[in-house]
Amino acid sequence: MTPRQRARLGGLARSAMYDGREMTAKARQAARDRFLEQVDPDGELRLRDPGEAARRAEAARKLFYTRLAYKSAVTRARQQNAVRM
Repeated sequence: MTPRQRARLGGLARSAMYDGREMTAKARQAARDRFLEQVDPDGELRLRDPGEAARRAEAARKLFYTRLAYKSAVTRARQQNAVRM
């Protein structure tokens, strides 16, 4: 077995042993908490209307990732134009 095959087999075994969602649960929760903190810094809205706080946090998350995707697309387009010149 080549080193590459051995590495691929190890990756398959690792995938079978661990659930990626379980391994990243803390990081995903921290990201959700960050957006909640952003839309409700004093925590007042979370106490009054947790559903509204969650809705606003989700909207902030979507906005963040949409902006990130836009910036990435602009950068890729610039790089494509630079390569063509």
